[in-house]
Amino acid sequence: MYVVHIITRLIVGGAQENTLLNVEDQHRDFGDRVALVTGPGVGPEGSLEQRASQGGFEFRVLPELRRNLHPFRDMAAYRSLLRTLRELKPDLVHTHSSKAGILGRAAAAKLGIPTVHTVHGASFHVGQHPLAHWMYRQAERWAAKRCDRIISVADAMTDQYVAAGIAPREKFVTIYSGMDVDPFLHPPRDPADVRRELGIAPDDIVIGKVARLFHLKGHESILNIAEDVVKRNPRIRFLFVGDGLLRPEIERRIADMGLTDRFVFTGLVPPTQIPELIGAMDAVVHTSLWEGLARVLPQGLISGKPVVSYDVDGAREVVIEGETGFLVPVGENQKLADALIALADDPALRQRLGQTGRERCTESFRHLEMTRQIRNVYADVLRRHSSSAST
Repeated sequence: MYVVHIITRLIVGGAQENTLLNVEDQHRDFGDRVALVTGPGVGPEGSLEQRASQGGFEFRVLPELRRNLHPFRDMAAYRSLLRTLRELKPDLVHTHSSKAGILGRAAAAKLGIPTVHTVHGASFHVGQHPLAHWMYRQAERWAAKRCDRIISVADAMTDQYVAAGIAPREKFVTIYSGMDVDPFLHPPRDPADVRRELGIAPDDIVIGKVARLFHLKGHESILNIAEDVVKRNPRIRFLFVGDGLLRPEIERRIADMGLTDRFVFTGLVPPTQIPELIGAMDAVVHTSLWEGLARVLPQGLISGKPVVSYDVDGAREVVIEGETGFLVPVGENQKLADALIALADDPALRQRLGQTGRERCTESFRHLEMTRQIRNVYADVLRRHSSSAST
């Protein structure tokens, strides 16, 4: 089969890594003809464009396709997608992310090309301006009518979209976002060496957060409890993996609390370094306010680390209370602090929860399994179109 994938940008992020792995698997392991079309990946998060350009498949960057809403540029992006799809003539289009998902489905529908869309995270979400929230809901409803199937990375995404009237439940299928699990099972470097390089003592208890230093990612939730947590267990160190525009503000607040020595920042790191950094942690905390199913949750569990997460979106599908970690209602500072202290004070609990998480998540999140399931969706869509055309 010949599939064109369309995504808004190829920054270093969960949706982007998921999409690129899907494309690479199809090209390398399943022998499909595949193309990847994206907008420019600008930003402090880092880019996956170089990796995509060296993948051996068709790769195109459309300058008009940008993340922010802009009516004139969005119309230009739509026309560019039309031209690209007319030239490439794929059997099927697979769209990813909000902007590319709406414009890509519109272009594919205009040309009569079968289409699949993946919901990596809801385009309408908490913290959004009410007008933008309403506009995205309307646009998603419109676009859903112009595709054949919708893949959700978590059952929670399907529930949200069905509740919002985007499409009927039978149009959705859940396929977890795959990854290369082996580096998380067997970190490429000794955790003791990684901790030493970060200035972390052998007896420190490292609670790590992997996320862009950006709005809605929840770093302020950690700062809200940091003084209490460190007072209750002075051995705790927080490890923030990632970078972003909020870093100066976060560092100022930490300094004002007198806790600079209790926090370690890695800055921007390549995705290949994430396994060794998680391997150097004792527990993972995830306090984002909006996420489909954050990749760091299964990554932490596959690494054998217990996870404390806000109970948002798909988190509860992998973070099982008392079995693989703890779920905390959003904004419940005392419960968040108590969960972290419970893990910090009990090595046996950390070991038990982490081991259960590894057993539950490893096979479910292998990227080849994800791609196999996605190809089954493609095959079903193409079969239905072929059957419809023959009648």
